[in-house]
Amino acid sequence: MSLATSALLLPDHIFSGNTNHSFDKFGNVLPKRKLGKTGVEVTMLGVGGYHIGWTTEKDAEEVIEKAIAGGIRFFDTAYSYGDGESEKRYGKFLIPRYRDEIFLMTKSTARDYDRARTELEESLRRLNTDQIDLWQLHALVSPEDTDTRIENGVLRLAEEALNEGKVKFVGFTGHSSPYAHIRMLEQAGDSGLFSAVQMPVNVVDAASEHSFVQKVIPKSMEYDVGLLAMKTLADGRFFSRKQMNDNVIWESESPVVPKLVSLQNALYFSWSMPVSVLITGAENAKLLDEKIELAKNFAGLSETQRIAIVEKLESVAEAGEVEYYKGRQW
Repeated sequence: MSLATSALLLPDHIFSGNTNHSFDKFGNVLPKRKLGKTGVEVTMLGVGGYHIGWTTEKDAEEVIEKAIAGGIRFFDTAYSYGDGESEKRYGKFLIPRYRDEIFLMTKSTARDYDRARTELEESLRRLNTDQIDLWQLHALVSPEDTDTRIENGVLRLAEEALNEGKVKFVGFTGHSSPYAHIRMLEQAGDSGLFSAVQMPVNVVDAASEHSFVQKVIPKSMEYDVGLLAMKTLADGRFFSRKQMNDNVIWESESPVVPKLVSLQNALYFSWSMPVSVLITGAENAKLLDEKIELAKNFAGLSETQRIAIVEKLESVAEAGEVEYYKGRQW
């Protein structure tokens, strides 16, 4: 068995399918999963805020409405997305109608106490709310970056925000280096400060030497933090083309989907990991349709199926082109 498949994870914690369905005043809600040790449950599919910030305002509003109608109740954004437009659009279209029923997350790339305080206060104002459900230290890039943020007081600000009631929970994110995540857990995991960690969880990552799936998920589970899956389709690079407005960002003659795996299997792999929510981006409402249906019908993958999928992706992972966002100096 290869390196990639020998470390595929903890079968006792794998999700095998959907069992818990609920509804609220806005309709049926997608199945929910526990968010670590928080006692809170979140929908297994969430909306990524990056696309909300760069698409048109009309499309952003339609994505929000489609998400609510489709049972999504988890909404991600960040201070930096769209130069603040993502948070502002949530504050305009999401919060006034749906705040009581949704789980709201935003993030800050601040690397010192003062900047973190400024971004937190501005996020609250833009989002038109007095409390954020989950506030995350965003985009850790290396163990050294982790150390710098700790030394410069970002964790101190996070603790203050919790005590002030401006945030309910704190977490951290990154897509460059699994070792940055491991350092943060080793430095601060025992403090109980963190309730969540966000990272790439996809079949190519699982097949790679420097894998979040293999290296960070087991470590995160030691501290019982909620796992948030992002880049489950490698920021669109599983497909033959990625386009933003009229600009082609990526083209491939041998796309991962559908040449090597189906979209269903790619997403089912991520959902079969012990993740609380899979966060997906959509610049228009129709892009949510298929993923909502896949969430509703998720039936799990066996260990044999997961290993077979990952083995198909080993050569792609070794090439390193699909997960372009990962660092190359380990």
